[in-house]
Amino acid sequence: MEGPDDEVDRLIEQLRAVEERLAERVPTDARPRIGEFTESDGRVYVDHARDIGAFNPCFPEYDIVVVQGNQASGTVRFPVSFEGPPGIVHGGFLAVFFDCVMQHHNCDVGVAGKSTSLTVEFRRPVPLLTELRFELTRAVNDRRITSQGRLFAGDQLLTEARMEAVAGDRSSLPAVSERRIQP
Repeated sequence: MEGPDDEVDRLIEQLRAVEERLAERVPTDARPRIGEFTESDGRVYVDHARDIGAFNPCFPEYDIVVVQGNQASGTVRFPVSFEGPPGIVHGGFLAVFFDCVMQHHNCDVGVAGKSTSLTVEFRRPVPLLTELRFELTRAVNDRRITSQGRLFAGDQLLTEARMEAVAGDRSSLPAVSERRIQP
């Protein structure tokens, strides 16, 4: 809204009242329920960078449509909240997108680890509110995962990214509380 509005004011009042009522349900311990703290009263932990967008509005929502071993593809649509220049996705959000979707792919195929580097090359402006297609490839050796991603509008290449991560078996990661919400 560009100016004051009674409906917006009422909505904000309602949200503040609900926030106050929900505040007593928030865990008092800010540590995530992971590892030695899985049985604590800590906060929920979103498991290992897999499909974060379904839980956190700071991450773009996307769909991985096909996962075939070291290749994956899917779609993403960036809402206005990811705007940088007018009508264009901010480059920082494109980096977040690639980190998320590449780690999601790594988790889906069972060898994932912490990102150690990420480079993003901007080829063309990425439009908001447009269904875009992405393609991912990855290679794994004993110590490293190298992922490459490309983002397209139709057949036009918009952005490319390369990520390096430590190769690790998901089963060796710390235990996560079973109370967490499943994606």
